[in-house]
Amino acid sequence: MGKKQELREDLKCKLQLLKKTEYEQKSLEIARNLFQLEDWRNAQSVGLTISQFPEVDTWQIIRQAWAEEKEVLVPKCKHKKRELEFYKLTSFEQLENVYIHLFEPMPSKTVLVKKEQIELLIVPGIAFNTQGYRLGFGGGYYDRFLVDYTGRTLSLAFPEQWVSDLPVDSFDLPVQKIVTSKEVVICDTRK
Repeated sequence: MGKKQELREDLKCKLQLLKKTEYEQKSLEIARNLFQLEDWRNAQSVGLTISQFPEVDTWQIIRQAWAEEKEVLVPKCKHKKRELEFYKLTSFEQLENVYIHLFEPMPSKTVLVKKEQIELLIVPGIAFNTQGYRLGFGGGYYDRFLVDYTGRTLSLAFPEQWVSDLPVDSFDLPVQKIVTSKEVVICDTRK
């Protein structure tokens, strides 16, 4: 098992130990910090995944985006090419439970959007460092998507997800900010 996979497994185990009350409270605090950001307030369209425990809860963030009349854009994985396509979501009923129990948009009930239409992209990850580099869940989907993405990027993280010794490859691209329950970290995205 490589260092990245070992780190993924360790962090998944650590996050699984979060008590439901702690998970809910920290997710709420992260969402509150996100909603204070200019990046959030200025974005009319937000791209984000549908979270699964123990990821930071994005369901409440989607509800808030709808309440603020923002476009919610969620990804569908194209597994053969390991690519993402984003679709406009207007109801949770437009989701289906697919590959490895992920919720993804139903293309027949949603509208495909172009990458340029996503003003703010909330990039998922299992581990993060202060430079904005992240360890994803192993498919490389977001690394490929970010190559020519020009909008704003940020990630959401619990304190348990900070790693000082994060393996970084040449193709890894950092996010601009990381929102935690305690603070917003502005990352140094210069290589």
